[in-house]
Amino acid sequence: MSNYIARKGPLVFSNLGKWAYNLSGFNQYGLHRDDCLYENEDVAEAIRRLPRKLYDERNYRIIRALHLSMTKTILPKEQWTKYEEDVKYLEPYLKEVQKEREEREDWNKNH
Repeated sequence: MSNYIARKGPLVFSNLGKWAYNLSGFNQYGLHRDDCLYENEDVAEAIRRLPRKLYDERNYRIIRALHLSMTKTILPKEQWTKYEEDVKYLEPYLKEVQKEREEREDWNKNH
């Protein structure tokens, strides 16, 4: 896990993808895509496994977004999360958790 470098941006750059990303609005609050994932058991476990620095950065972004939402404001445009720079920081942890869950389900099915 320590050798993993978080992938930046989407796998495919397209005008449609960029349009949809900007339309979603979370980037106007400085959030990353992974900050907005529905928190099921796998996502909650992946968040729990985050290194302290990434966990604190995530919490800061979420708290700032909640504050901005309550005050009905958004960040200045230069502080918005850019489509090309959105870091998928949770992806390796989530894949690891999902793989472990699938192995556990397979083990329980066969034993």
